Amino acid sequence: MSRPQSSRRKSHIATERPPFERIVLLLQGGGALGSYQGGVYQALAEANLHPDWVAGISIGAINSALIAGNPPERRVEKLRDFWESVTTPPFGAPDVTWLEIKGEFAHSLVNRARSLGTLLGGAPGFFAPRVPPPYLQPSGSVEAISYYDVTPLKATLERLVDFDLINAGAMRFSVGAVNVRTGNFVYFDNATHRIGPQHVIASGSLPPGFPPTEIEGEYYWDGGLVSNTPLQWVLDSRPGQDTVAFQIDLWSARGEVPIDLPTAETRQKEIRYSSRTRMATDQFKKKQLLRRATAQLLAKLPKDLLQTPEAAMLAAEADEKVYNLIQLIYRSKSYEGTCKDYEFSRRTMEEHWKSGYNDAVRTLRHPEVLQRPNGLDGVFTFDLAYDGRE
Repeated sequence: MSRPQSSRRKSHIATERPPFERIVLLLQGGGALGSYQGGVYQALAEANLHPDWVAGISIGAINSALIAGNPPERRVEKLRDFWESVTTPPFGAPDVTWLEIKGEFAHSLVNRARSLGTLLGGAPGFFAPRVPPPYLQPSGSVEAISYYDVTPLKATLERLVDFDLINAGAMRFSVGAVNVRTGNFVYFDNATHRIGPQHVIASGSLPPGFPPTEIEGEYYWDGGLVSNTPLQWVLDSRPGQDTVAFQIDLWSARGEVPIDLPTAETRQKEIRYSSRTRMATDQFKKKQLLRRATAQLLAKLPKDLLQTPEAAMLAAEADEKVYNLIQLIYRSKSYEGTCKDYEFSRRTMEEHWKSGYNDAVRTLRHPEVLQRPNGLDGVFTFDLAYDGRE
């Protein structure tokens, strides 16, 4: 298999395990942008930062399964296998990644052409156009409410993921989806469920492209319809643990005011799926400040007050653990446009992978990323775009 230039030579040093009880990897949804997460994971693996818990939404759920469902020495290989498979040129077209593209306009035209190929021909090993199309399917069937068949993805997951390994529980694994009937967000977690391909597919069943996935009589859609990141699910889990969490986002909440209809469509999609990670982390810091204050106050109460129901309620929320929240957010290029989440070309996949790898390498050059925080709230946040300029 080919490898991106960034992966042929390590540009950072493997580290000892940082002084935290767990390392968490949080993977946002974003379709074809998900190869950025593969590059980030490669850099983390080379630095010996193997997660104890991986959680994902949509394409992040697929990447999570490839990581949790393989031993450490095979994970990057399996991620590459998946991303090279789904970016195979459609219709037997030749791979032209070696061609030089000059200028953003030319690059934009190439990307649009490849995204059109995806719309017409699907992505190998991932999804295929439904034949006959949905408007010719029986009313009330899942085939009538989706344009693509995801049967190829099930076969790909069964080939690349060891679900017995996921269910053995050595690494915690969580993927989020939405119950179509109730509208409630749910997590399929190997701490409470026996995970199979259907749980991963459910997390990425984005309508109307993909059909809802049936699990035990209920139907589920893409978790990104409600929340595109598992950040809150992990941080609110109890009991708390000292945590360094790598939050890998594929959509940026911040951007420019649109100048035309295509850029307006792109911008609304970015806002919808960005998950507003910075806002979520700011809220968590405020919550954690109160939790730590509660723990310190409880330590000073006399025994008779500690035995009251009110004290028991406060004790359940008290938390003196520390958290490092390390944010890596993909910054899309202007030529990627509205089709960037379904532009499954090999060239663009390699660009995304390389960007993720380089961003993670630059992030890990900052020693404070892996050091325990000493602030009052016990929370340290790091965003390469603001804290890591070089």
